[in-house]
Amino acid sequence: MLGLIFSVIAGAAMSIQGVWNTRLQEKMGMWETTAFVQGTGFIVSIIIAFIFGNGGFKEIGEANKLYLLGGILGIVITFTVMQGIDALGATYAISAILIAQLTVAASIDAFGLFGTEKIPFGIFKIIGIALMIGGVIVFKLK
Repeated sequence: MLGLIFSVIAGAAMSIQGVWNTRLQEKMGMWETTAFVQGTGFIVSIIIAFIFGNGGFKEIGEANKLYLLGGILGIVITFTVMQGIDALGATYAISAILIAQLTVAASIDAFGLFGTEKIPFGIFKIIGIALMIGGVIVFKLK
């Protein structure tokens, strides 16, 4: 149940942040907004890590080097969410983002990528994604 609660909070926060970032970039500019958002996130993360952290930065050398690129993906996410919301509006952009997230996550599970346990990608998952795409199309009808 806790996982579901955290997931719902994450989804809501991502939608709100996407709109806030898009509005902020109208005043500051795209890359300035991205730098500000990532910078404030970095500062708050460091403070929280020092207060509540249970690991250590010294173990970073033991991590898979590919996983160290997660921060770069954060920049890609911030940039593309703002561009999507600016071009499509919040509802359609977030819908497309959710469908893409689900499709990529299902692919990661199906192939056991990045050390995840393989979870078969059957016909019901394909139907589920198709229904989501269909729902966005229906939602867009006037």
